[in-house]
Amino acid sequence: MKAANRLGEVAGRLLPQVPQDRLAWLAALLTMVELLLLPFVIHLDGKPHADWEQFLGRFHPLAVHLPIGLLLLVPVLELMGEMRPALREAAGFVLMLACAAAIGSLALGFLLAHGGGESGAMVTRHMWGAIALSVGLLLCLLARPSWYSGTVRFAYPATLAFSLVALIWTADQGGSITHGGSYLTQYMPAPMKRLFGHAEADSGSFYATQIHPILDANCISCHGAGKTEGGLRLDSFSALMQGGKDGAVITPGKPEKSLLLERVTLPSTDKHAMPADGRTPLKPLQIEWIRAWIQQGASPTVAILTGISLPQKRKEPPPQPVGDWSALMPQIRAMQKGLGAKLVPMSSNPSDGLVLQTADNPSSFGDAQLAQLQLFAPYIVEAELGRTAVTDACFDTLAKFMNLRALHLEDTAVSGAALAKLKPLSQLVYLNLSGTKITQASLAPLSSMSNLHHIYLFNTPAQPAADTTSVQSASGNSR
Repeated sequence: MKAANRLGEVAGRLLPQVPQDRLAWLAALLTMVELLLLPFVIHLDGKPHADWEQFLGRFHPLAVHLPIGLLLLVPVLELMGEMRPALREAAGFVLMLACAAAIGSLALGFLLAHGGGESGAMVTRHMWGAIALSVGLLLCLLARPSWYSGTVRFAYPATLAFSLVALIWTADQGGSITHGGSYLTQYMPAPMKRLFGHAEADSGSFYATQIHPILDANCISCHGAGKTEGGLRLDSFSALMQGGKDGAVITPGKPEKSLLLERVTLPSTDKHAMPADGRTPLKPLQIEWIRAWIQQGASPTVAILTGISLPQKRKEPPPQPVGDWSALMPQIRAMQKGLGAKLVPMSSNPSDGLVLQTADNPSSFGDAQLAQLQLFAPYIVEAELGRTAVTDACFDTLAKFMNLRALHLEDTAVSGAALAKLKPLSQLVYLNLSGTKITQASLAPLSSMSNLHHIYLFNTPAQPAADTTSVQSASGNSR
């Protein structure tokens, strides 16, 4: 009873003064009720509505900055008003402008969401934050006269502090919708990330070595820095755990409640299936790895999961120095003028070798042109012959490129009849034969090349069946 009597006394002291016109007091209370009922009366159902709503709503990103600036100015004016009373008078006017701007911005934002069919947990949080901010500012207007006159000292500072907190939280939710959930935390110092639960994954963790590469290859084009569909980014651990407009997509320990796993396991005909737009679905093993990672806690640091056996990575031999080719620069310049090919240094260190490039005019570069490069053969470590006019005859010349480490022959006329001539190339690690007539039989001579770790055979007769035992490159097959 004492608490109720005390509340009645406070209300009695406020009502005659804040504001003096009781009609204004009643209007403020009705406005608060209308704002609180708005989400229940007009639902954000995720379906687009009238074009005029979207037209007006798109002014929300412009209007939203006005109440932010005005509200941040209010406490400054109130504090400075201790020394200059005129500033305190101005604070009341600025507060009214901030309140009107906040309600107007809220209205435009609601039109944008309703008209454009925006929905989801993040949109809902942003909307309720804007409602809380608007209600807080209305309460500030009601409480300020009593604070100004010295009748009630605590109400106005409390409501103003609440409004500032609501402003920060609402702005953060709006920024997450626009820029992704990790926009504010992406470059946060590591100690602060750990403090606020935004720690990134260790470089040797299961997430970093297995899960992130799957997301990077299949999802980042739509959920990365350049494009953020649904407010969801998957290009970092913190962004993945933050989720998107529909809320969290990973629930640690509960794969059956993780939206990401649900979407990647939907039939490709389902409009919600991911990856979208007809892209290749994830392989069964990739899905099982994601499921196991979530089931065992979705940790950013754990390196090994129970029951998951990973293929051992082959250790590639370190690059061998090829010698200094700089004395051949006059011959290289002369060659580049006539053959339509380029020899580009691998690095600033001459002993790292040269890269043969033919991209400027590949159709005119064939076996004869390649044969003219024998002078530079010991220094060439990578040959980009994809889409050129070379044939099986090119292997007679390539066999002399003793330091060759990477060879591109994709979309050429080679059939593989002379692949055995590559066997002496002890440094060859990468061979791309995609889009050629290579068969499994023609690959047999390469089986003894222990150094050759990567062979790409996409769109060839030798292309293996869909791999369900290991995660391979999307462009071919890796041995």
